[in-house]
Amino acid sequence: MPPVPPPPFAPRPHARPRESPYGRRSALTLALAGVAVTLTATPAAADSSACTHHFSGPQVCIRLDGRGATNSVTGIWTNPPADVGSREVSLYRNGRLADTATATRSGKALTYTWATHDTGTDTELCVKFRGSQRTACQTTR
Repeated sequence: MPPVPPPPFAPRPHARPRESPYGRRSALTLALAGVAVTLTATPAAADSSACTHHFSGPQVCIRLDGRGATNSVTGIWTNPPADVGSREVSLYRNGRLADTATATRSGKALTYTWATHDTGTDTELCVKFRGSQRTACQTTR
């Protein structure tokens, strides 16, 4: 009696099993997502910002850009009067005046950035604009 041929749906011997295109695509998507998160994730104790939260009046913000104890500090007045092109802004370090500079208009906001320097850790940094009662503060980590 002759051998019985395998049914037509059985895989050929030594044939590579067919891979699902969805499985490969999913793995590639997860790998690329992991790379994207790694590239965009900020290190611990890095850039941060804080703003005053009042429904009326000036909205003042402070932004720290850097790592740990080394930061640049930016003071931002997000909604100054339309006719104001510049205004004095003061930087306070743990409640003491550290510096005063002139913020200038950038789009709809007034901004000034103090150069990167050693701000220390667990240091409260605050900005206050002349003509505003609002003060925005952020603590370094």
